[in-house]
Amino acid sequence: MDKELIAMLICPVSHSELTFDRERNELKSSVSGLAYPIRDGIPVMLESEARVMSTEEKLGKAAPAP
Repeated sequence: MDKELIAMLICPVSHSELTFDRERNELKSSVSGLAYPIRDGIPVMLESEARVMSTEEKLGKAAPAP
């Protein structure tokens, strides 16, 4: 994902900055707790398409092992 593009995009819900999660191919907002998918190289910035992040993800911590 292009760093310049990421720098221009903001979360449509919280208007906060986003971080790129390369492993999940998502743009994440720790403020809103939403992760927006990237499909075919295009960020899908719709709240209805976003995944709700876990508390651990919001805090930047690894999820505990099951």
